[in-house]
Amino acid sequence: METRELRYFVAVAEEEHVGRAAERLGMAQPPLSRAIAQLERRLGADLFVRTPRGMALTSAGRTLLDEGRAALAAVEAAERRTRRVADAGGRAPVVLTAKAGASSEIMAKLLDAYAAEPDAVDVEVVLSPPGHQAVMLRDGRADVAILHRPFDDLSGFDVDELASESQVLILPSGHPASSRESMTVEEAGSIPDLPLPRWPELDGTYRDGPGPELRDLTQVLQLVRLGRTAVVLPESARANLRDGLAVVALSDAARVTTVIAWPPHSTSVGVAGLVRTASRL
Repeated sequence: METRELRYFVAVAEEEHVGRAAERLGMAQPPLSRAIAQLERRLGADLFVRTPRGMALTSAGRTLLDEGRAALAAVEAAERRTRRVADAGGRAPVVLTAKAGASSEIMAKLLDAYAAEPDAVDVEVVLSPPGHQAVMLRDGRADVAILHRPFDDLSGFDVDELASESQVLILPSGHPASSRESMTVEEAGSIPDLPLPRWPELDGTYRDGPGPELRDLTQVLQLVRLGRTAVVLPESARANLRDGLAVVALSDAARVTTVIAWPPHSTSVGVAGLVRTASRL
């Protein structure tokens, strides 16, 4: 298959209509219809069910949509990484992305240990809002990422586990609930005067929740100190807490596993060295 055919197919699948897809692609409808029919003949499978209202995916079509999106993303990532290396004169740094304010201790140990390796290359650290790390890794803006299971989508990546830990509730010191040794996740989310915050989605919207809209860890901890919210974080967040905050264990919260992730097709010597160092740590 050609990438052009995949782009045609993905457009029709997402629009569920050949006419709208043709308009989106800036082309006439008849050649788009012919291209989709040719793709189906080549694959020996019906990708769509034609209906009076448009085009509905078959099970084979849904498979190709998932695989096609991944393939197109890989092509775009390859182009972006190649340009980055060319722009850097052949010695582009390895770009490591992570959540702002998260996994600081792990990253510090990893970067220090890797820098001591004789064949180490420069590492550029890009801190970004929650959810952006996997996207950056897929589209080529990053070469390796620190991600967290179960919150991040790890599909399509090679990963190595770095740490596993419990979650805790961070709340203002002096609050009546701060004297408890532990509570459930449901109890943590129902403290009347400390509504849990809403974190941003990739499309700019916010996850449903009663608390304030937040963008980074520094902001949320300041609002916790002010008594406006509480927040659930991995146990390791204790190390970065200052005065004015208290920690309560959560008895039934899922464990958080921190991983280092990279594209399975990566040929970067720097990525390989960074991953080897992470495995030793």
